[in-house]
Amino acid sequence: MKSQTLPFDTYSENNRIEMIDFYNEASEDYEFWSQDFNMHFGYFVPFKTNPFKRDSMLNQMNAQVIKRLQIKDTKHRLIDLGCGMGGTMRYALKQHKNIITYGVTLSDFQVKQGNDLLKGQNGIILKENYNNTSFQSNSFDSAVAIESFCHSGHSSNSLKEAHRILKPGGKLVIADAFLKKDQSDLCKGADYSYKRLCNHWSLEKLETHSFIKQKLQDLGFNNIKIEDISYRVAPSVLHVPFAITGFILKKILSFKSIKRESLHNLKGSFFALMTGLHLKSFGYYIISATKMNG
Repeated sequence: MKSQTLPFDTYSENNRIEMIDFYNEASEDYEFWSQDFNMHFGYFVPFKTNPFKRDSMLNQMNAQVIKRLQIKDTKHRLIDLGCGMGGTMRYALKQHKNIITYGVTLSDFQVKQGNDLLKGQNGIILKENYNNTSFQSNSFDSAVAIESFCHSGHSSNSLKEAHRILKPGGKLVIADAFLKKDQSDLCKGADYSYKRLCNHWSLEKLETHSFIKQKLQDLGFNNIKIEDISYRVAPSVLHVPFAITGFILKKILSFKSIKRESLHNLKGSFFALMTGLHLKSFGYYIISATKMNG
């Protein structure tokens, strides 16, 4: 992992630059992970999702997150904070004809490719920092963040900005991996996997879910619900070694070299699997909260 001796703001900026480079260069690799360009893990529902079909589970994660927004039939503005190539936005638009979707990302590649995929639909992706957007306060009915806030270390700034741009009564749903205990309490194996995961996926750090709950309360959210869905996510995580092997074989057979960013992505995926095995230290959660009125 990058040296923690750097001043925190310098470390954060270096991480941000690495993260942008990572997604500019490695986003196209995600088509191998998901035909729908879902840049996240999946959600398994017995007898509903096929554990052998990755996109079935990845789209079910979209469905679970969108369901918790409780979107009504009236006009609805949804923002995806760290939208990738807009996979969740496109899924939401298919399910709800009354919504307008906005997505923000710092990657030029994702902005261009994502908007191409959104052509003709009520959605747009903008190059913005989800910690400091240009949107007016009280602009959105709902906000989602699927495996995106981890890139800025589950920062209070991310939650604060989400609170600012949501309308009173607006809902925020976060789906992400979190620590179950402080990093200093991790065993050697968990700590090693955690540091490598952060390094290869340009994650600033992971926070504990209890930290997030407290920050949401402090900001003025209520109806906060923390759901541990680790076992629902596990079947899609188990696809990682097969996806890595298939990706490498595809590159070899087409006589193409593997880019540095792609290697980071592959290694990060491997360490995501390794951290997932430390169930006492890491978990995957859906966190829902509502911005209080007044």
